[in-house]
Amino acid sequence: MDRLSDRARGERPRSRAPRRTAEPDVFADEPAGAAPRRPRDVRRLPIPAPPAEDRYRPGGRRTGGEPLEASWRPDATPPPSSGGSHALSRKPKSKLSKVLGNYGWRAYALPVLLALTLIVVFDSSKDDREGGTSSLPAGSSNTATSDADLARDDPVATEKPVEPADLEIPTAKLPKGGKFTKEGEGTWHMVPGSGKRVGDSGELYKYTVEVEDGIDPSSYGGDDAFGTMVEATLSDPRGWTSDGTVSLQRVDDADAADFRISLTSPETNHRPDVCGFTIKYESSCYRRSNNRVVINLSRWVRGAKAFNADLGSYRQYAINHEVGHALGNGHIGCPRDDRLAPVMMQQTFGVANDYVAKLNQADPSNYAAVPKDGKVCKPNAWPNPQAR
Repeated sequence: MDRLSDRARGERPRSRAPRRTAEPDVFADEPAGAAPRRPRDVRRLPIPAPPAEDRYRPGGRRTGGEPLEASWRPDATPPPSSGGSHALSRKPKSKLSKVLGNYGWRAYALPVLLALTLIVVFDSSKDDREGGTSSLPAGSSNTATSDADLARDDPVATEKPVEPADLEIPTAKLPKGGKFTKEGEGTWHMVPGSGKRVGDSGELYKYTVEVEDGIDPSSYGGDDAFGTMVEATLSDPRGWTSDGTVSLQRVDDADAADFRISLTSPETNHRPDVCGFTIKYESSCYRRSNNRVVINLSRWVRGAKAFNADLGSYRQYAINHEVGHALGNGHIGCPRDDRLAPVMMQQTFGVANDYVAKLNQADPSNYAAVPKDGKVCKPNAWPNPQAR
């Protein structure tokens, strides 16, 4: 009843809680629904700070002892913020501001820690490259010791440097003689021709005859001359078929051949995928990866010093030696002084074991093939020279 009377008289109801503002109620007589306005003769008083009680602090728990009272400002303009801009027109926070707000000092510490880590890792790797160490065993000094400090005036043991091999072998040099094509096209063509089987027993091996494209036929007598020489040599009774373990036959079908015999220019011969040039003297070879017997054109034209001027015998030797590799034979040395050299001896370089052994120091595959024992043989072109 009292509360209704108060409203009828236009008076504001009293709050049970003490007033939090000292600002006078200058709008009590305004008619209902009228927009609030400030009288000209009334000066706005400053609003005191709220009491510093725990319940008003951020995170504090409010009690139910008194109701909340909102501060009401009649001004149309909102109060200025501490940053000088209106609260309603405040710009949205940037991503960086949000990160800084969420993580605080940790947002500054993380980049610093990362930079320090990178510096330590870089410094450690630098020490490793320079021969330093990042840690020392227990009881060791932290002063780095250089290799020079470890040296002694009287070492317990010393090393013996490897002496370079003397590869100046007179008999391995290419003799003077006719001209030849130094480099062909790197491809080969088959020389037409086939023959009968040579040898009545043993496993049959078929071969083709080839000549590299781009070499001058006049230097070797032409394709037919080369093919005839190869077939005649492999059909000779002193050849590989004499003991009955194998038989040979020339064919003109590459797919049916077990290996091919190819006359090849020196530069093509030197290619890593052909013979290579480990020993710096001209020679022939057998390339097992593609079953190719490679006959070096320079040697076919000029021969070898160990055979003197007997070019025909050297050509027979070159064919028999390389075909011997195709049949699974390796290099051997001179077994006894003044005897005929084995056809599998590297007679292109000479018939003295000492010379051949020196050259083989440059070829790991033949490092121990021939002993350096001073033995010297005579040149020989045949696997079975005594056969008739």
